[in-house]
Parts: sequence; structure tokens; C-alpha cells
Amino acid sequence: MVDSCVSRVPIFADLSVQDQQRVEELARPTYLRAGESAYGAHDDLSQLMVLHTGRLKVFRLSADGSEQLIRVLGPGDFTGETSVFTGQRSDDYATALGECQLCVFRHDDLEGLIRTHPEIGLKLLARVSARLSDTEYRLNSLTSRDVESRLADYLLGLSSTWRGGVATVILPVAKKDVASLLDTTPESLSRALKSLERQGLIVVGAGLSVSITQSDRLQQLVDQL
Repeated sequence: MVDSCVSRVPIFADLSVQDQQRVEELARPTYLRAGESAYGAHDDLSQLMVLHTGRLKVFRLSADGSEQLIRVLGPGDFTGETSVFTGQRSDDYATALGECQLCVFRHDDLEGLIRTHPEIGLKLLARVSARLSDTEYRLNSLTSRDVESRLADYLLGLSSTWRGGVATVILPVAKKDVASLLDTTPESLSRALKSLERQGLIVVGAGLSVSITQSDRLQQLVDQL
């Protein structure tokens, strides 16, 4: 079995071992160190980047140079589809959060793959559609909810480990980036965390750890609007 992003990520997982090996021959392994750029706005690139290991943050820069976090990619996620499918240059940036390994496919190679394996194209379309749906949900949340309920919704959406009826989550990025993702300031995010903690809904631990002690009440805060 091919031990790479070709065998591990959903868009390639259903291919036969032989087909995965053919896809592997087209992929360009790329390694990034922490803080290293995968691509920048207006780069003249047309390639799909599939994340094998590590995490990438995708963001835009505002007029004053501050970062606006768009999403954080984990293993199996991809980026660069806009330039591949539309031919337009990207208007965002991607930077490694820690060491990353990617499989990169050029436009012509990807087009050939989709012609040979239409199911890959359908899976790409499904993932992009899900991403658009998530973006619409976030935009609606930004306009209809306060910071506390947006934060509650975000915490409930993170992967958690359960112990003794308490769900513990680890923020995938620094708190300033979480604030950016929720379209608020670090100061407002800090106040929201303290407020939820005073209400007994969460316990803010060391580093990026947050324990959800009252998940039902936290969900009620999300559903009240």
C-alpha cells in the first residue's frame, strides 16, 4: 500500500493500489518548515496542494497588513483549487504551522487524473461545496451572533477528548488567530473566554487547552439566536 497522501486522503482513498501508485508518480512531494510559505497572493501558480502531514493556515491580508484567518488545513485537506479550476491567481496566503508534508499536483496532471478517474473530480467538488457551505454558515454567524455564541459554536466544532463527562479541546491555532477567524479582537475573545468560564461552561487550561464542562448549556447558547 502506498504510504503517502495519495493513500491517506479522501479524494484518493477509493482508488486501487495500482491507481494510487500511478497518482503517486504525478505528485511532487513538498516539505515546509514552520512559518514557511506554501504560496502567496497573486503567485503565478496553478497547482493543487494536498496536505499529508502537519497543518497549514490560509489567510488574507487586510489593507492595514493584519491577517484575516480563513481556515486551518489538516491532513487530507487541500488548497489551490481556485487557481487550478478557474485559472485565476489566488488572493490569499498559506503558511505552515509547524513542519508540513504536501503532495503537489500541476494543473495538467490533475486534469488528466480527473479525466481518467472522474470520481476524483466529484470528490473534489463535494469538498469544495462543503467548504462553501461552511463559509456561508460562518458569514451568517458573524452577522447574527455575538462573540460569546460564535466562540461557543467554534469550541463545539473542534475535535475533543472525553473524560469524566468533560470534553477537552485544543485550539488548533494561537488565540489571536482564533479571534481573527471569529472576526473579533484578541481582547474581545479573551473577555468571551472569561465570561464562559465564569458561567461554568468551560475551563481554560494551560496553553491552548479548553475543557467544556457544560456542553448542553454551551449548545443552548449557540441555538438561542
